Amino acid sequence: MGFANDSVRASYNLIIVFLWLFSVGFGALFFVALEHIVGADWSVPFRRITEILAGVVFIVPIIAIPLFLNLDQIFTWMNPEVLNADKYVKGKAPYLNESFFIIRNVAIFALMAVFFFLFTFRSFKQDTNKNPKSSKTSAKISAIFFPIFAISITVIGMDWMMSLEPKWFSTIFGVYYFAGSLLATLAVLTFVVITLKENGYLSKYITEDHYYNLGGLMFAFTNFWAYIAFSQFLLIWYANIPDETLWYMDRSEGGWLILSLGLIFIRFGIPYLALVTRPSKSNPFRLKIIAVWVFLAHYYDLYWMIMPEYAKRSGAEAPVFGLTELSAPFLVVGSILLILGLLSKNRNLMPVGDPKFKRSLEFHL
Repeated sequence: MGFANDSVRASYNLIIVFLWLFSVGFGALFFVALEHIVGADWSVPFRRITEILAGVVFIVPIIAIPLFLNLDQIFTWMNPEVLNADKYVKGKAPYLNESFFIIRNVAIFALMAVFFFLFTFRSFKQDTNKNPKSSKTSAKISAIFFPIFAISITVIGMDWMMSLEPKWFSTIFGVYYFAGSLLATLAVLTFVVITLKENGYLSKYITEDHYYNLGGLMFAFTNFWAYIAFSQFLLIWYANIPDETLWYMDRSEGGWLILSLGLIFIRFGIPYLALVTRPSKSNPFRLKIIAVWVFLAHYYDLYWMIMPEYAKRSGAEAPVFGLTELSAPFLVVGSILLILGLLSKNRNLMPVGDPKFKRSLEFHL
């Protein structure tokens, strides 16, 4: 990633990789828990894929290690002079300090691992014992998971993105990252499910009706992301408070203005138009293309949120993009493929022991 040449730039790119993988891993856990707690039928055939994708949570702490070793170069608030120079930043010292930062992040990593095992161990075992009580227990665990998930994804977003500019704050930033994370997870899930089905690894009974629901969810969360993004911008623009507007000002100057305008089309406009019709939500070829686009759009979004802070620190007047930035998507995709390969080995790719499994294959809109 280029630590030897420019450790700060490499660290900022590694944050993108970290947050991208966190989105997929924790987002997958969210959809596993959501299916259990609402008792959904249609998603059961590919819940196992979601469970396997959740294994990405074990890559996240590994990516975080070099970041933890480089915190003083990443975050300006770790510099006592910066911390004491501004009363607003100094007021955040009880939260923005190295010890508490590491403790809460390690705690989140541990909780991710615990919930992964709580969900998947019971699900894998259910393939052979066919015990319906396992599903009921998972539903109860899901009720505990959701508030922890909400706090965790908010903390991760605040710690690794919002605190890069310690003066700035947004009360809905966690929701913004949540919306983007679920879109990234849905994109990976959709692409993997369709690819496995096309290659004969999933049941022939998975139909376009199942695909339609995946496409419908991508369409819904695309709109949800746009709503949250616009709400955040509108509230900050209308209030016109310097400590809040500075974040958007950094993204509206020089070459960053083009990227900011591009975000509207890449993250919302194009996916919206691509998914607005019914055929586009159920056509597997189109869905795979859209899924790849949505997944890469998440990278664009993360880059837009993170790299302007590096540019400001380095004195760059325009977005920086080179081999260091280009390596990020390859590292993310490679990590996901590694987890898929390791966790799918010698396992059913469908939760055949789930009491709703047979009914889920008969799903029709």
